[in-house]
Amino acid sequence: MENPWKTKSKEMIYENPWIKLEEHQVVIPSGKDGIYGKVTFKNKALAIVPVDGDLNTWLVGQFRYTLDEYSWEIPMGGGLLDVDILESAKRELKEETGLTATKWTKIMRIHTSNSVTDEEGFVYLAEELTPGETEFEETEQLQVLKLPLIDAIQKVMDGEITDAISIAGLLKVARILNL
Repeated sequence: MENPWKTKSKEMIYENPWIKLEEHQVVIPSGKDGIYGKVTFKNKALAIVPVDGDLNTWLVGQFRYTLDEYSWEIPMGGGLLDVDILESAKRELKEETGLTATKWTKIMRIHTSNSVTDEEGFVYLAEELTPGETEFEETEQLQVLKLPLIDAIQKVMDGEITDAISIAGLLKVARILNL
């Protein structure tokens, strides 16, 4: 399908090590002039649903500054654009949970909020897990919770997990595993 939006100009408004904010002067689908704000992330989003042989999973809890509230999520983070996304996922799982996995399956490509950002994310199912020590980053104050996968899925259904990638990843794994 042809793009009905036409870009007239772009201006970078703000940039830091993680994001860039642009304001675009556009012609909207009706033919009128308009503006559009676009957030570009400098990493790929990645998330992991670790599942052990007993159908347990791990959630990570942390206070999210942007929401001003506590959030339970699947392990996730950012992967540098020039680094293999699977290698970044392996690093992130180890950092946040201490787990390593020998079986990895990419289960989803996702756009996190496609009305304002071009961020692309990937979700993996990690299996055949080995426990180890966490390696939290200095910006992280995390709680790690091991629980039955079915209980994590119930937290999605009860609205206790609100993070979009976590919801999508957990529900996709539930379908894959016929839960």
